[in-house]
Amino acid sequence: MMSIYEQTRAAVAELCEKAGLKAGSLIVVGCSTSEVVGAKIGTASDPQTAAHIARALYDHTREKGIFLAVQCCEHLNRAIITERRAVPFAEPVNVVPQPKAGGSLATQIYGMLEDPVAVEEIRADAGLDIGFTMIGMHLKKVAVPLRLENNKIGEALVLAARTRPKFIGGERAAYDQTKL
Repeated sequence: MMSIYEQTRAAVAELCEKAGLKAGSLIVVGCSTSEVVGAKIGTASDPQTAAHIARALYDHTREKGIFLAVQCCEHLNRAIITERRAVPFAEPVNVVPQPKAGGSLATQIYGMLEDPVAVEEIRADAGLDIGFTMIGMHLKKVAVPLRLENNKIGEALVLAARTRPKFIGGERAAYDQTKL
């Protein structure tokens, strides 16, 4: 059986490949470590599990030059933790996530980033939802579901999405097929 690190690394790698992400892209990840360990969301936050997930996400996105953004839990209104340079024009908010107020994954990522910042919202190019954390509010407007083969981390189901530009102009318009 693959470890939590390996399962996470496989899921984020598959997302990056299927979404066609390039250096400079932004991925948002929401994660319930409670769900990963087989408990109900919000009931068994696990910093050790979060550390393995954080390391896998961080390692892969850093290697690819992709920005990582992690969604906090509902106690912080699903704020985002990311590198300041990923969101140069965003207005920061003052909060430091904790395992029971922000979530274990956000707490781990905050400690790993070079210059972490908390913001209220972003518009990511793709996302991973580990354990039904509802990341949709942080994706660009046209989200396209992706079916992953690597769709479980521990006991949690993993959902994924990429985004694409809106179609405008109607039936007479021509579209760039590479952006579909």
